[in-house]
Amino acid sequence: MDLGLKDKVIIVTGGSKGIGNGICNLLAEEGAVPVIVGRNQQNILDAVKAIHVKNQKASYAFAELTDHEQCKNAVERVIKEFGKIDGLVNNAGINDSVGLASGNYDSFMESIKRNLVHYYLMAHHALPELKKSKGAIVNIGSKTSVTGQGGTSGYAASNGGRNALTREWAVELLPYSIRVNAVIVAESFTPLYARWLNTFPDPEKKLTDIIKNIPLEKRMTTTEEIANTVAFLLSDKSSHTTGQLVFVDGGYVHLDRGL
Repeated sequence: MDLGLKDKVIIVTGGSKGIGNGICNLLAEEGAVPVIVGRNQQNILDAVKAIHVKNQKASYAFAELTDHEQCKNAVERVIKEFGKIDGLVNNAGINDSVGLASGNYDSFMESIKRNLVHYYLMAHHALPELKKSKGAIVNIGSKTSVTGQGGTSGYAASNGGRNALTREWAVELLPYSIRVNAVIVAESFTPLYARWLNTFPDPEKKLTDIIKNIPLEKRMTTTEEIANTVAFLLSDKSSHTTGQLVFVDGGYVHLDRGL
């Protein structure tokens, strides 16, 4: 299916690795121009180069997303380079294990900055251009906002905030025909996921225990499957879909995991 994304300029935060990189690769395949925004310069340059090698388009803007001025500057750089913004994918974040017992005020607030505040900042600064293009916003979220996980209050609270902002922005931006949706992820194997698994005494057993509780096909969701849904929500093929929390998780959250 041609999603009609050719030459659309779409910002993807945290687009150099994992889910974000899967999204960027698919957008490039669809003829869009993913613009990776993040702080790890070498990873970002490698990711952009990998897209260019396939004769596809991509760009970047470096930013420490916890710094509001750098978020603003990144958006301005995109506008200066392309003269427009057609879409925004808020994706960057980390399950940082700031728990109720293990955390404190400073670590909790830092987790909110790492995982939620830049979602607002990137959308705020991109908004004037999104109004012009009648663009779309997709927020990447986590099952922790619905199921809980334990030991990760900051990340769970941030993801609850992502869900709430998705609905709030969908309402506020109705007059501009800007659609806002969220893709909620459960179990998808990424470098950050591997790092989390390695915090357990037996990572392989932990992974096996998780996979057997994923109802559909007893396997993890691939980054490509998540990217497919993101691309659809960015495109005009989903032209009457807004304010939705779309779970791409093999039924993990809403189906009986005893199946």
